[in-house]
Amino acid sequence: MEWLKMIFEYHAKFNKRFGELQFWTHDNHAIELNRLELIESRMKYIHENPVRAGIVEKEDDYLYSSARNYSGLKGLVEVDYW
Repeated sequence: MEWLKMIFEYHAKFNKRFGELQFWTHDNHAIELNRLELIESRMKYIHENPVRAGIVEKEDDYLYSSARNYSGLKGLVEVDYW
């Protein structure tokens, strides 16, 4: 596990706001969602995250995703459609 600590220490060197170890990245990539196409592409990206992570095979299989609601299934998350 020493190698893992070394990696956390290395990344913490480049971020002056935090301590000696850094586990998460602290980058922010804000995107103005001013067109329907952008909103749809970001939703698609978010819905595909559990699939890319290998948690589920299909977007709407992930219980905590609004992808279920958009595909007509009952989700655990309440969705206000736009």
